[in-house]
Amino acid sequence: SSDLEPQYAADGAFAGHAVVAGADAPLPVLKAAVRTTEALDPPATSIFTPDTEFGSRLLVEVVRGCANLCRFCWAGYNYLPVRAFPADRILELAERSRVYAQRVGLVSIALCDHPDIERILARLHELGYGISPASLRLDDLTETILRTLQASGERSVTIAPETGSDRLRRVINKTVTNEEILDRAELIFASGIENLKLYYMIGLPTETDEDLVAIRDLTIQIRDRMLRHAKPKGRIGRIVGSVNPLIPKPGTAYQWLALEDQAETTRKAKRLHALMADLDNVYINVKSERHSYYQALLSLGDQRVAAVIEEAERNGQDWRAAVKTTGIDVDGYLFRDRHGAVLPWDIIDGGAKAAFFESEYQKAMRAEWTLPAKRAQEQPRLLPMLP
Repeated sequence: SSDLEPQYAADGAFAGHAVVAGADAPLPVLKAAVRTTEALDPPATSIFTPDTEFGSRLLVEVVRGCANLCRFCWAGYNYLPVRAFPADRILELAERSRVYAQRVGLVSIALCDHPDIERILARLHELGYGISPASLRLDDLTETILRTLQASGERSVTIAPETGSDRLRRVINKTVTNEEILDRAELIFASGIENLKLYYMIGLPTETDEDLVAIRDLTIQIRDRMLRHAKPKGRIGRIVGSVNPLIPKPGTAYQWLALEDQAETTRKAKRLHALMADLDNVYINVKSERHSYYQALLSLGDQRVAAVIEEAERNGQDWRAAVKTTGIDVDGYLFRDRHGAVLPWDIIDGGAKAAFFESEYQKAMRAEWTLPAKRAQEQPRLLPMLP
């Protein structure tokens, strides 16, 4: 906003915002949010063309928000409360768009948080759509949902274990266990789905080599279930592990963390490749540390990073050259602990307070879950696992 002026200390560190004299700019800036989606159309594709990333596919948002509050996830914190878009309106858009699109992509953090999701899926299948959901949360994986996806022609689904160990999952507040992941993998392959994509992360707080080995071990156990269902058919699918270094995000419990040293990230990537090298039907892809470097700059930078974005647009997306031209000290943004520092995004009140994020960070260091209310009621047996 032109009513606010960023301030910097003598050493160049961000020092906060000042209101321009005469301006009416109350601080902090409150996040704009509607409490109900009943009167809103779901965001959806309005221009169909093969010349875009998703081609002529109908993308439609079915649910916004997620109550699980994984500690690394900006979307989980920022999009609260959980709100479902009207099922009838979703289906009206799908019916109208069918002449342009053969596939529909369902955008959500948690598909099954929509109370009418099974009716939506059934109708989309009736319309002849191929149905592609986003990454599925484990409670999205019901037999009905999986059977409908398989019947629509879907041969692959994506889930996000994030780690291979229950301990590290407690650090990030991913409130599922290996036992539950394997139970859902069994259901996936029993439902006729042939391929599975797994999202993993490295560079998480308190991570050790044992956690990397645990990724390998969990993947092997998932593969065993795939093979058991595939061999009678004579057609074996594939498991693809997509591994991303942690990028600390503003407005999360990890907003104070430094990006992991790139040499350490490279070492872990090589270690994972070595661990997975001899696994047939398993393919591992680790995002490069260079890609993470610039992604982290966009996540953790302040207003001065705008000049880098503008230069990258001018020079054909050469981010290295853009950083050199603008003289931005990228390492100064990325490789420092921000506890106690003034943060550029402190200006925004997104609902969750700094004290809550700090409490969650401390619980992460103790490997403690914060269970969502629904999860605590449904899974009381998990509570004794907490330290």
